[in-house]
Amino acid sequence: MNVSESRAIVIEEIEKIAPDVAPVSIGDDEDVREALDLDSMDIFNLIAALHQRLGVDIPDADAAKFVTIGTAAEWLAEHLDS
Repeated sequence: MNVSESRAIVIEEIEKIAPDVAPVSIGDDEDVREALDLDSMDIFNLIAALHQRLGVDIPDADAAKFVTIGTAAEWLAEHLDS
């Protein structure tokens, strides 16, 4: 999976968690918690949804990388490509 594909999946899952936000309107380096008014539970739900959808285990130590779309997409692309 490449970064572009994983970015699209991250955006789809954010839209499911918070359907009233527009994640495509923010930059890859913006903190989704601030830009989209998501809280820590929303980020937890995002990680859980990505785990369920993609079957990838996301360690707690890497959870901080899932607060921007760009770092989340890069992490997924790196770990799903191996």
